[in-house]
Amino acid sequence: MVRTARPPLSLYVHLPWCVKKCPYCDFNSYTGGDDASRGRYLEALCRDLESEAPNAGDRPLTSIFLGGGTPSLFRADEIARLLDASRAHFAWTHDIEITMEANPGAVECGDLKAYRDAGVNRLSIGAQSFDAASLAVLGRVHGVEDIGLAAQEAAAAGFDDVNIDLMYALPGQHVRGALSDIDAAASLHPTHLSWYQLTLEPNTVFFARPPQGLPDEDLAFAIQQAGEARLAELGFERYEVSAYARDDRRCRHNLNYWSFGDYLAVGAGAHGKVTTPAGVARYRKPANPLQYMQQVEQGKENDTTELLGDSDLLFEFMLNALRMVDGFDEQLFVERTRLPLPTLRERLAPLAKRGLVAGDDGGRWRPTPKGQHFLNDLQAHFLPE
Repeated sequence: MVRTARPPLSLYVHLPWCVKKCPYCDFNSYTGGDDASRGRYLEALCRDLESEAPNAGDRPLTSIFLGGGTPSLFRADEIARLLDASRAHFAWTHDIEITMEANPGAVECGDLKAYRDAGVNRLSIGAQSFDAASLAVLGRVHGVEDIGLAAQEAAAAGFDDVNIDLMYALPGQHVRGALSDIDAAASLHPTHLSWYQLTLEPNTVFFARPPQGLPDEDLAFAIQQAGEARLAELGFERYEVSAYARDDRRCRHNLNYWSFGDYLAVGAGAHGKVTTPAGVARYRKPANPLQYMQQVEQGKENDTTELLGDSDLLFEFMLNALRMVDGFDEQLFVERTRLPLPTLRERLAPLAKRGLVAGDDGGRWRPTPKGQHFLNDLQAHFLPE
């Protein structure tokens, strides 16, 4: 029997400003953001939270993610006000995970203890590399020493759940350099590492003008294999294509995405997903911060909401679920998509014959090592025609 409970619920808050736009970044981010616009934006976020409250129903928030941009450009008292507004309009689970992204050298509006006191209990530090030349090519505003200082400050502030973001296959990078980055990150004792390949995304500087010395496909794969082995040696368990956790400190917010849970969204360009009696709906907020603030101030309803059809539901579920190393249960697929089980099995059968996915007697499917390597091709199999 299919359970009818609605999926768990998370909240994403987008804080779009950065000190400097990195040449590889395709996120909805902008440089600048003076005090006046930041205050107006914060007010809009609080009003937007109130408008999102009916979408929660009786469900508590299990996680909140403050992303950007560089959220740490907002002062700790501003983050506290935002979290207080969330608490006023939503119930929270007793162990809610509240993550804030912070770039080394850009925690400019207060120390990390103030953010911890404001309610943030998980920190994600955007290191990207521990090589000075690589940081320069990537356009980062921090130096190598800033990463260690940020990690030390996080520990002193009482953060016991810290992620470090790292990239690999950087311009001029070889296996030894990538492993050196991993070792340097691990020496700071994070509970989580996000280790992902540099890709040239459309509408970025790197896409228009690729940097010199990018590793070819064979070298990138050699780096990936060596890095995965080193991370395992260091006690980091890979649970998603680019996510590694120690002591089972997996990111609950991202796990909710990958298991096709529901998430509300506030902030410029933020995307949300809500399961309703009519079906699964997607929506997004205006990308431009000024347009976003104006829409909220005018009390306009979100006009981008759309119900997903069966083919989109299948694709979006598989796009996320196949990223998880342990895969997913058939029961979860039926619960989250409300699609019949034969639809899933019919689409998975040819992939199983090709050795890209494997199922067991308990109804669990997971990508094989071959499927993980060809993940884009595996996901593309479910694209709507």
